[in-house]
Amino acid sequence: MRALTLAQRGSALIIVAGAACSGLLGCAGHESRVASALAALDRHAPEEAVAALDAELGVTSKDELPSLAGDNALLLLDRGTVLQSMDDWKGSARDLGAADKAIDVLDLSRGASADLGKYLFSDSAGAYRGPAYEKLMVNTVNLVNYLALADTTGARVEARRLSVMQKYVKEHDEESGLLGLGSYLAGFAFEKGGDRDEALSYYDEALRHAQYASLRDPLRALTQGKKRSPGIDALVGDAGPLKTLDESGEAELLIVIGFGRVPQKIPKRIPIGLALTLVASDISPDDRAQANELAAKGAVTWVNFPTLGPSRGGYSVPTFSLDGHAQTLEEALDVEAQVRAAWEKNEPTIILSAITRMLTRMAAGAITEGTTRAAGGKDAGVAALGLLLGLASTVALTALDTPDTRGWSTLPARLAVARVRVPAGEHEITLGARGERKQVTVTLEKGGWALVPLMTLH
Repeated sequence: MRALTLAQRGSALIIVAGAACSGLLGCAGHESRVASALAALDRHAPEEAVAALDAELGVTSKDELPSLAGDNALLLLDRGTVLQSMDDWKGSARDLGAADKAIDVLDLSRGASADLGKYLFSDSAGAYRGPAYEKLMVNTVNLVNYLALADTTGARVEARRLSVMQKYVKEHDEESGLLGLGSYLAGFAFEKGGDRDEALSYYDEALRHAQYASLRDPLRALTQGKKRSPGIDALVGDAGPLKTLDESGEAELLIVIGFGRVPQKIPKRIPIGLALTLVASDISPDDRAQANELAAKGAVTWVNFPTLGPSRGGYSVPTFSLDGHAQTLEEALDVEAQVRAAWEKNEPTIILSAITRMLTRMAAGAITEGTTRAAGGKDAGVAALGLLLGLASTVALTALDTPDTRGWSTLPARLAVARVRVPAGEHEITLGARGERKQVTVTLEKGGWALVPLMTLH
């Protein structure tokens, strides 16, 4: 048996070393990029969270927009939400707007390279495609920013963007449960911007998805006793018209409280046998047979795929008091429920894709080994090199198969709203959620309004 030549040994060592390096670099997914920021939020330290995200984005300040190459748009979404929790509504609006545009581009750029990544490596190798709930929530959360700034012009532009996404969701029968709050806020933006008919149209849309009791009096003032739509008419009932704010000399407050965080995507490993059971009705007989054969030989025992982590504070009870008196809040949106429902619907497909990629990796390693053996004939040294190359191919592809844990990690788990008429003048507002307390004083003129938000992300 002839030994490997120096060149052959060198090639084999380089390939195996490269595969090992790929393993070191590829084992951590997107969750590692947000780990420091989320840990800071858990410590009630949003400034530290922003600093951690800035470091990942390669910028020196929260006032700097980063390059949106790769998955930086997702990190910018996270920074935008954290800035909103710090009442930096202008900075948050800037970040969310820039990220929204970048993710729109990524959604439309599903080319051949992305498909190759999906089947050879993992979905994390291709362009990120945001789920419907994230796309809807970008505009919904940004509406809060513009309304907190009393910028009805910016809010109405954001409402138009939301309408485009809402149309897409309806056409594709996606997470329609998230449509209500965005339409509520869009209606408020148009109402305060002086467009009554547009406001009523958005409010009608909101009521198709939730019965917002807080809309009853505003709709009484807007419709002035006239019939509008089945949803609006049912909510108003026999209450009759109500004076406008200008007529009554009052003002209006809209409170929005977001709390907790949606479940983070995390990597998970399960035995190949369990994985095959979970996709029994979807996997092809050939793929099942191949997977069982590899498992029997001990060649593969685990399948890697992403899953949802535990809840983070979504079931807390928020509070609101006005001038020392407790007020009623109503749940506006259970984002976590929609996230989990969407994930459960898609999880079998995700596991099946993980199995398919695993089989492809094993086949790639076998092909590499076989090709090298054939080229070397009976040369034992070349045969050994083929074995190393085949192993290296499998290891490299496995290392790059990082479960796709990309997602908007700082999105609030739940949102609640309250809407009240108040006398013109000065008012003390106290908001609370998840142990965080916010006190503000607002001064409102006759016919005026203010949106006061509290976002707690720990």
